[in-house]
Amino acid sequence: KVALAARLELDRGGAFLLAPVFLAAGAILYFTLDFEPDPLRPAAIALAMAILAWISRSRPALHLCFCAVLLVAAGVLLAKFETWRAQGQALGSEISTMLTGRVVSLDKMDSGRMRLTLDVVATERPKLRYQPARVRVSARKMPDGISAGSLIVGAVRLLPPSGPVRPQSYDFSFESYFDGIGASGFFISNPKPVVAGPVPAAPMSSRFSAAVEGAREAIAERIRASIGGAEGEIAAALIVGVRAGIPNAINEAMRRTGIYHIISISGLHMALVAGTVMGLLRGLFALFPDLSSRRPVKKYAAAAALLSIAAYLFISGVEVAAERSFIMLAVMLAAVLFDRAALSMRNLAISAVVVIAITPHEVIGPSFQMSFAATAALIGAYGGWADYRSKEDRPPPARRSLPGVLMRKLTLATGGLAVTSIVAGTATALFAVWHFQRVSPLSLFANLAVMPIVSFTVMPFAVLASLAMPFGADGPFLYVMGKGLTAMIAISDWISALSPLDGVGLISVHSILLVTVALVIATMATTWLRILALPFAAAGLMAIGNVRTPDVLVSEDARLVAMPIGGGERAVSRKRPSEFTIENWKRALDSETLVEPEALGGGEVRSTFGDVVQWPAGTPFRCTKELCVATHASGAIVARAENKISAQAACDFANLIVIADATAKDPCEDPLVTVVTARNLARLGSAAIFFDGSSADRQAEVLYAVREPYRPWHVQRQFSREARGLAPRQEFDRSAIRSKKSRRPQ
Repeated sequence: KVALAARLELDRGGAFLLAPVFLAAGAILYFTLDFEPDPLRPAAIALAMAILAWISRSRPALHLCFCAVLLVAAGVLLAKFETWRAQGQALGSEISTMLTGRVVSLDKMDSGRMRLTLDVVATERPKLRYQPARVRVSARKMPDGISAGSLIVGAVRLLPPSGPVRPQSYDFSFESYFDGIGASGFFISNPKPVVAGPVPAAPMSSRFSAAVEGAREAIAERIRASIGGAEGEIAAALIVGVRAGIPNAINEAMRRTGIYHIISISGLHMALVAGTVMGLLRGLFALFPDLSSRRPVKKYAAAAALLSIAAYLFISGVEVAAERSFIMLAVMLAAVLFDRAALSMRNLAISAVVVIAITPHEVIGPSFQMSFAATAALIGAYGGWADYRSKEDRPPPARRSLPGVLMRKLTLATGGLAVTSIVAGTATALFAVWHFQRVSPLSLFANLAVMPIVSFTVMPFAVLASLAMPFGADGPFLYVMGKGLTAMIAISDWISALSPLDGVGLISVHSILLVTVALVIATMATTWLRILALPFAAAGLMAIGNVRTPDVLVSEDARLVAMPIGGGERAVSRKRPSEFTIENWKRALDSETLVEPEALGGGEVRSTFGDVVQWPAGTPFRCTKELCVATHASGAIVARAENKISAQAACDFANLIVIADATAKDPCEDPLVTVVTARNLARLGSAAIFFDGSSADRQAEVLYAVREPYRPWHVQRQFSREARGLAPRQEFDRSAIRSKKSRRPQ
């Protein structure tokens, strides 16, 4: 019976549906390795498997096994090739320089600052020998007339790409590597346009990108001027993909209510744009019955929709999520052109193969995983429901009055929206928890309330405004769109205020793997074999809590230490910690209340902390100028010292000492005292510390975010001064020199 069902699955094309699964497995394998693999080995494996697959064609089971290994090896090779193709120079250490750059894009942020992406033309004072090709910096103010393609110059403070804020979290250096960003930072003084001297000619690709970016900026400014306020910023995000100016409060409210996906240009927006264009054109063709009856007007409308989403892709900035959504929808529209079913699992598999082939690194990101999981679940649910309805004997529909027809359609639309939200939300819930440690308890209600506004008001009028904008007739359409966004913001704020806390802490990676297997089986199987997904899903849910929460987290710059101290509280070693880092740690440590350090008086460190061993468990940080000490909820004593001298005073009582000095070595030389220095953190990234509760000594185990030997996106770490055990660079302070000169007697 199992063999018969498996044969039926193969006859229905089930093997092809698994192709992107094995390709993705190969890419994930490559990116999670502890070392950089030689490309010859996966190439040799791929060649051997291809030969064996060809030889074993007469034995289907063996043939499929060889094909599966071939696809995994191909996934490794695709990821290796993308890594080689993306290689660029990244800054290894923090430095100030005079930078001349060509503007690639600029966004106005909610804080009023400007965020710029620059192609580096030159650096001086000092001239960087290992100069990054592209940087992302912010500026307080920009001179008038600056747009994409402009050359600007100014003093900047550049920082190397940062690593994960904690082990197993989002790796900024990984994303920067594949985005081609070699450094980030800020202008020390406002930049100025380059108006004198020889101006290097921009390459053709840069001129084309500048033209597209200039058009985006002009459209965004027109939208903001017409709508205004937060609604104008959201409208600009929906039409041209500019999201930097959306107020943080609105962003957070939309995240808490589970509707932030509306802001990011994705499959929803592409589908609404294509649906609006197809609906308008088919309605227009219906006015000409002779033409509609003689010509394939549905294909004409599909072709126009394909062109419209291609234009939407370019004008929205060709972001990864939009690019992936375009590929998915383009495959479906192409299926309409060739008289194939548009919404099918086969088309989704083709889309996934194309996306993995182009950008394999996206496979390990939340956007890829959540979008394909949601789409696969919806297609699978739709297919299962269609199969059930086709086997059901239904009487002819009863005659209804107009109000009855309208009520039935409204009920069906509401029910369909609710089911869509439930199916997509269920399929993506664990992925959201794994990547963001948060859920949206009221997302179903928020989506039921907001999506009709977005689907029938915001996006259709956004399309109409875009079509009318070249003729200057976009004002009325933008007005209606703005009113829809006002309603959306109000609903989001209201539901956000009602939402309970959304932080859920860490979950086990094994649960993600098991649930992914369950999702693949449930969505791709078409026979009774679907029930095999149940044991995997059950095992995945049971494994959720099989993870150990870190006892202490340490930032990669050694400036911040945080730990839970019981009662939902977490102690930090600084009064004004990084907001982004502390928010991430809050969800990872599953603790909401922040307890700031208590300042102690001066005096000898030993006498100040002489009675620390008698402090009760769960005591927040108490700090002098040189040393901060706290007790973990387990009773372990944690110290953060500024240098080796102050750290020596903690050797007598601390279980863990963090030293914010790259030149310092272990001052304790005691195996029971774990010492983490700034050099360790500079080389290996942020750290998570776990205390051994079974030992009376509470010895600490340290897990770093980065491993050696370095992968290509971490190579620059070894060149920082801290990683080499050197003190921070002493910058030449001209203002101090000028101040001293002004005080000299004349």
